[in-house]
Amino acid sequence: MSERSAYARAGVDIAAGQRATELMKTAVQSTYGPEVLSGVGSFGGLFRAAELQEMADPVLVASTDGVGTKTKVAARLSRWGSIGHDIVNHCVNDILAQGARPLFFLDYVASAQLDPAQVAAIVSGAAAACRAAGCALLGGETAEMPGVYAAGAIDLVGTVVGAVDRARLIDGRAIQPGDVILGLPSSGLHTNGFTLARSVLDGLDWLAERADLDGRAIGDALLEPHRCYLADVEKLWAAGVDVCGLAHITGGGLVDNPPRIFPDGLGANIRRGAWPEPPIFHLIQQTGKIADAEMFHVFNMGLGMLVILPPEQAELAQEILLETAVVGEMAAGIQGVVIQ
Repeated sequence: MSERSAYARAGVDIAAGQRATELMKTAVQSTYGPEVLSGVGSFGGLFRAAELQEMADPVLVASTDGVGTKTKVAARLSRWGSIGHDIVNHCVNDILAQGARPLFFLDYVASAQLDPAQVAAIVSGAAAACRAAGCALLGGETAEMPGVYAAGAIDLVGTVVGAVDRARLIDGRAIQPGDVILGLPSSGLHTNGFTLARSVLDGLDWLAERADLDGRAIGDALLEPHRCYLADVEKLWAAGVDVCGLAHITGGGLVDNPPRIFPDGLGANIRRGAWPEPPIFHLIQQTGKIADAEMFHVFNMGLGMLVILPPEQAELAQEILLETAVVGEMAAGIQGVVIQ
């Protein structure tokens, strides 16, 4: 037996990894612009950062995250492309919250046993999201680790690197009492709260269309990709809207995320009912008999990004982004977020 055959008997198939690379190669290369100086398979991705020279004081902004147990939903439905969109959009939104635009993205896909077609579907979804965001899928890792991951399980993680001129950095320090909180709608759960959602909904039919989900199936609602807010915020910037703060609503929901950008002494009043909540949240809450407080602490509840801006600019912002709603305001003398 060759050394390679022994490795395969131990649980790692090098050939499967090579097949996965070949299947995803075209999708990855479709994200390349002239700034990418290395091809698929290089030891490290090369990105020419000449555009940073146009900034007076360039700041790199980086973020790493994963899609959590949303991979279990993809596995149950045997649909893998959408979680590639999820990981890119989640990471892009994270650096957008500090005013950065993405430069390049790196992915990590791991499992006990590689399925080349499955991996290629995930990475192709990530490549499509990178193209939409204008960033390169510069590289990544496909790992086969039997004994670390359970059979049939898959892990998906991504890292994004972006840049912002320091003078345009958004850190929340400009937020004032009376500033308006504009809510940008989510497409559903995005990439958080799936362990609770799966537990609550496990016994239901995920493929049948349901009237209480506006005719959609549970599986479709759960796998709806994480929305990217880069284009929306860029429209506000282009119109001269003074964006004082951006909060990406991820793990920790509307309770833990907004205060990450609040100046000392300020909190937020958020009015439930000021925006439409996707029906999947109502189904989860009613089926699991979950209290309101926990729902807002686990899920985004229909708000994927909060934009904080001066009240005199709220009308202009809503004219630019028609789907948005004024969901609250900043106030002195309160702590954190108060859901009214």
